[in-house]
Amino acid sequence: MKSQELSQIRNMLQEQGYISDGSIAMSIFLAMRLEKPLLIEGPAGVGKTEIAKVMAKALKTDLIRLQCYEGLDSTHALYEWNYQHQLLYLKMQEEKGKDVKALEETIFSDKFLLKRPVLQAITHTKKPVLLIDEIDRADEEFESFLLEVLSDWQVTIPEIGTIKATHKPQIILTGNRTRELSEALRRRCLYLWIDYPDFEKELAIVKAKVPEADAKLGQQICAFMKELRELKLEKTPGISETIDWARALASMHLTHLDKQIVEETLGVVLKDWQDIRHTQDALSELLEKTGVVSRIG
Repeated sequence: MKSQELSQIRNMLQEQGYISDGSIAMSIFLAMRLEKPLLIEGPAGVGKTEIAKVMAKALKTDLIRLQCYEGLDSTHALYEWNYQHQLLYLKMQEEKGKDVKALEETIFSDKFLLKRPVLQAITHTKKPVLLIDEIDRADEEFESFLLEVLSDWQVTIPEIGTIKATHKPQIILTGNRTRELSEALRRRCLYLWIDYPDFEKELAIVKAKVPEADAKLGQQICAFMKELRELKLEKTPGISETIDWARALASMHLTHLDKQIVEETLGVVLKDWQDIRHTQDALSELLEKTGVVSRIG
């Protein structure tokens, strides 16, 4: 039964164009079976965020995304009161002779509540996928705020009280390890590390995402990317850059790599001028390792 369900999950991902492996399929299976959050870490651009998007599509449910950043607090993640609406309502009721004190309880109700991503997920009408993206960009105070959601599937609003999840959301957290996450947060999650893919997996991804690319071109692109990642770069390119590069070269109807076209399109793959300069210096050697030395002009 377990192997059948794992196959279903792998097929579910593949149908959405996501090439997975055993550890990815198992992590998703356990997260869904145990109804636990899944923390996914790895280098930028290896497909962490895509897992949440694919799950939402495959499960035919809504994806609710919270993009984390430095300084993010609960008001932007959980809720805000619509103060302008509240003041306007109070003014209108005062003109009608209503008692202001009696109205104070009324204005702190769902009618005046602006739901942010976490509260949207908790109160959703069906089980959504909640993506908490790049959690390591937020600070430790925000992590502490999340603990109640991750362990008890509830949030507390001082003016209203505790709100429990209508349907437990499937929570996916991603991180690039820009800082170390707290042990308290890690304990509440299952864990998955996604690294840069090997040649075979990356080639399968290119074939799935860029079917118009020439077969030999796809092989050379993946071989080049494998060698490129061995260089000491400031921003190592991920799978997303490989896909962008394959699409760019396929759009020009190219069937193979050569030195000139690689030099002219490095800006698709690399996003740092020092990385581009370093790669240009090592380009002949990279192309030789890639197997296209005969095409170097």
